[in-house]
Amino acid sequence: MKPAKNTICIWYEGEAEAAAHFYAQTFPDSSVDAVHHAPGDSLSGKQGNVLTVEFTVMGVACLGLNGGPIFKHSEAFSFQVATVDQAETDRYWNAIVGNGGQESNCGWCKDKWGVSWQITPIALTQATTDPDRAAVKRAFDAMMQMKKIDIAAIEAARRG
Repeated sequence: MKPAKNTICIWYEGEAEAAAHFYAQTFPDSSVDAVHHAPGDSLSGKQGNVLTVEFTVMGVACLGLNGGPIFKHSEAFSFQVATVDQAETDRYWNAIVGNGGQESNCGWCKDKWGVSWQITPIALTQATTDPDRAAVKRAFDAMMQMKKIDIAAIEAARRG
């Protein structure tokens, strides 16, 4: 397997492998590709502990690094997942939030490891890029009141 030219590196306190397995079980075209153990002791762990995990999330190459508690996740980085309908939106949202994650606003949530996700229905993207600026404003205002995106409510707001 040829290594990816560009890989997203995500810092974990020590649960990179658990996160990678959760992503692989939750999202299509996702997998845990390799687990590498520390060759010696370091500030973040002991020899033999999992140091890095190569994994794929919806076709995107990632590397989970068990670096310890030095750095924390923020919303400055997120995975954005385009969903086709309410069932898919609900499935991903509920998987993340229901597995120790937390809800945020406007389709954002965090998984139990603190990584941010935007569960974004394609209908929302279409509504907020509509050439009709009034429709965009109505859809945007509706979205601002939501945690998980309600596609029917977005489409109703878009129509006016």
